[in-house]
Order: sequence, then structure tokens, then C-alpha cells
Amino acid sequence: MSIEINNESAVAVDEGALLRLANHALGVMHVSSEAELNIVMVDEGAMEQLHVQWMDEPGPTDVLSFPMDELKPGTEENPAPPGLLGDIVLCPQVAELQAETAGHSTLDELLLLTTHGILHLLGFDHAEPDEEREMFGIQRDILLSFATIERHGA
Repeated sequence: MSIEINNESAVAVDEGALLRLANHALGVMHVSSEAELNIVMVDEGAMEQLHVQWMDEPGPTDVLSFPMDELKPGTEENPAPPGLLGDIVLCPQVAELQAETAGHSTLDELLLLTTHGILHLLGFDHAEPDEEREMFGIQRDILLSFATIERHGA
């Protein structure tokens, strides 16, 4: 798995945890070990520009996903083919505010947002209630299994 992480924000982030989570999530979703993923963290100003440019919405947002090869999840018997999964852009400052509201750490929020971004790159969406239930269920399962692995050092 080729995962590149660039922190262009002014916020210190545990990049190792994001890398472990991304590897875990892609493994759970049976994405080829030869797939490529980029994760970039930017400040609020840069995120606001992207949000306006790509979503036509004002203000910074927490996460944006930019799929490239439109890969879909695979199965254990038939993993997704190699390719360029795409880019996830995170805004740690927005994540920090959301984490305070949710009552957990900024890292936990960034892990959630990274998982959310990966699922979007794999074609999941949450526009309709059924889609939301499916996507958020998978997201929860990935985060819970990752937390178990992190706790037990497996």
C-alpha cells in the first residue's frame, strides 16, 4: 500500500496513527496492496478555497475526497485492482472544533474523517438514508476494529 501523508497545516498531527488507520481501513475493504492514497492536511484558508471551488459551499469543511481511478471495495477472494485511489484533504482546525463538540480527541476525529474520506473514495455516499446507514455502519466497524488493534498492539 502506498500511502503518502503531507501535513501542510500548522497543527501537529499523529501521522503514524493516520497511516496505520488508512492501512487498516484499506485492508478491511480488500483494496489492493498496490493501491495509492494521498492524505493532505491543510489550514482553514486552503480548505475554504477547496470547499468553494469543488462543492460551491462557503467556509472550511472537515474533509474532502477526490477519487481518481474510481476503485470499489473488493472481497477476500477478489480484491480491488491496483490503482490510484485518490486524495483525502483534512482540516485539523475544523476537526479540533468538532472533536470538542463530540467530546473526544482531535486525533479520534481525524481518524473518523480519514475513514469517512476513504469510504467516499471507494464510492460510498450518505445522501440517502439507506446509503448513510451502510456507510456509517462500515465506518463504525472499521474504527472499532482499529481501536481494538491499537489497544492490543496487534
